Amino acid sequence: MQNAKDSFYMALRTRLTTINPERTFLLRGAVRPGILVEEAEAPFSQPPNDVFILRWLALGVDTDLGSTMAAEECEIAYQTCGTQSFGGLDRGRSLSEMDEELIAMLQPFYTPKLNYTATPPAAMLTQVFWDEPGFGPAVVQRDRLSRSAKVMVYSYQEQGE
Repeated sequence: MQNAKDSFYMALRTRLTTINPERTFLLRGAVRPGILVEEAEAPFSQPPNDVFILRWLALGVDTDLGSTMAAEECEIAYQTCGTQSFGGLDRGRSLSEMDEELIAMLQPFYTPKLNYTATPPAAMLTQVFWDEPGFGPAVVQRDRLSRSAKVMVYSYQEQGE
């Protein structure tokens, strides 16, 4: 499932840079697109604002098909305090903007599966695909608004995976 997870993340990251190239953040001295995979980063005491954070949750496998299909639930969490120029009073608008970006990043609901252990990434035989997102409610934590969406990501296992 690692190739599917990597392909899903890279598809969303590439789409985000097209949708909103200004959504970036500074991490360990490097400016990066505003999306990260939680399990691939050092732990942080407070999640960064205005960044999409992918968390991989439950895993399921269906072996009754011609090829084994794996499904893993991905939670995409994000939060904002609004902008300094508006004193944070635009945090609702900022959260709505992130909602719209996430919806746009997830469409279309598929991407080619690539093996990112090779340089350049090697194309595999199948695709990664996912369901429509299920959005949770907005949560208020002092000056911060947050939300998460859950998406089931599917992939057929290929030879050697």
